[in-house]
Amino acid sequence: MTPHAQVALARRTMTPTGLSIFGAAASAPMVVLAGGLVTTYATTRVTALPLTFILVAAVVALLMVGYTALARQIGHPAAYYGILAHNLSRSWGVAAGLVALVAYTAIQTSLYGLFGATLAAQLGGTWWVWAGIAWTVVGALGVRAIVLSTWVLGGVLAVSLLIVGLFVVAGLSSPADGTVSWEGFDAAGLAVGGIGGAVALCVAAFMGVDAPGSFVEEAVDRRSVGRATITAVLTLGGVYAGAAWAMGVAVGPQSVATRAADPSSGLPFTILEAAGGMWVGIGGLVLVLAIVTSMLAFHNVIARYVFAMAREGVLPTGLAHTGSTTRVNAPRGGSLTQTGTAALVVAAFAVAGVDPVAVMFTWLSTLGALGLLCLLLAASIAALAAPPAVRGQRAGIWQWRVAPVLGVLGGSVVLVAMVGNVGSLLGAVPGSPYPLLLPAILTATATAGGMWAGHLRRTRPDVYAGIGHGTPKTHAVPDALHISI
Repeated sequence: MTPHAQVALARRTMTPTGLSIFGAAASAPMVVLAGGLVTTYATTRVTALPLTFILVAAVVALLMVGYTALARQIGHPAAYYGILAHNLSRSWGVAAGLVALVAYTAIQTSLYGLFGATLAAQLGGTWWVWAGIAWTVVGALGVRAIVLSTWVLGGVLAVSLLIVGLFVVAGLSSPADGTVSWEGFDAAGLAVGGIGGAVALCVAAFMGVDAPGSFVEEAVDRRSVGRATITAVLTLGGVYAGAAWAMGVAVGPQSVATRAADPSSGLPFTILEAAGGMWVGIGGLVLVLAIVTSMLAFHNVIARYVFAMAREGVLPTGLAHTGSTTRVNAPRGGSLTQTGTAALVVAAFAVAGVDPVAVMFTWLSTLGALGLLCLLLAASIAALAAPPAVRGQRAGIWQWRVAPVLGVLGGSVVLVAMVGNVGSLLGAVPGSPYPLLLPAILTATATAGGMWAGHLRRTRPDVYAGIGHGTPKTHAVPDALHISI
């Protein structure tokens, strides 16, 4: 029996709607509209960005099939950790758990730089002061029951999608050349030098949609995890492709890159202005709120990884303590750990005096996206290796064979494009060794995880035997009294 095997997250608190909200809110459509699209057009000059989003969404959806099938069957809050521990080896499981913690933490803390810089530009002041305010809000919500976080994320996500929808209508209603151009969907536009960077940035836009896999222990219906995740990927793919298309149409497919590279262009808000001046102000406010809710979504995922790995003794068991109850409405130990880590990261970048967007946000978010893409590839490989006991009696060939194979093939192409263009994404000069730090960090983290698992096997064989197997039985703890949306 593992150290805290009977400590469980609150059962039946996450409905299918709540799962979808967490996946989509972590991806943050408003952040992609205001930052991702503009940056991608400016740095890659790829006119076929709408088509690129569709193709990347298809690859990510394929990768999610094996991941969500295993997440549903295994039911572990530290999804990648549990998936690899059950289907590859316990050492691979610990390695995946540490890589996931690094990747999710990198993305979550990168947003503090973006948030601080955004408010400092709008209202003045120092970026890290604004980041500190966001840190306080996220930390306070993170130790509360998941129901509250879900309501907050759902409200901001709904308004975000409304604004993106208005942006698309405004852009398509006012084409720069007088007619709506379909150049954004022309496959010939993919055969350009910047396509690798465009693919990498599109992948980053989808990071976070795997969040529902970490709430499976709390889900009302485990089967909804796959539907919620893949639906979120396909929906966001359509939303992002539509927004990229509208931006290209409104500015002109051949002019959008130059316009996006101009800091004074005001994109995308100058296009949104056509829907009514008040929407520009609302859009700016919702952008700030969307950054915070994205932080909160990642915060909750990280807290569950820490809790679940501590429950099995892989991390310090004190992080899984819950006082007098065995039902955990919020994994406080994991939440407080993540809050403390975020404070250290923000403080380190503030003391270093680096640019919060060009360095902190760009480097950390790229590290996180690269790590999560590697984990999705590993999950698809694990799906192919899954034994009959994991696949279940009604295992379908699509979930366990076809989609994982296609996902590995497509994901490998995307990974190569991402690694090959990481230097240009980070703004490094040609030949600079600094971009190699990102894959080196992930490799070192995975290696450390494998070594730690080996240490546990030699010194604490009971803990090693329980890696990935510490989730309590369904009726070991009572159901929660409140259900999320």
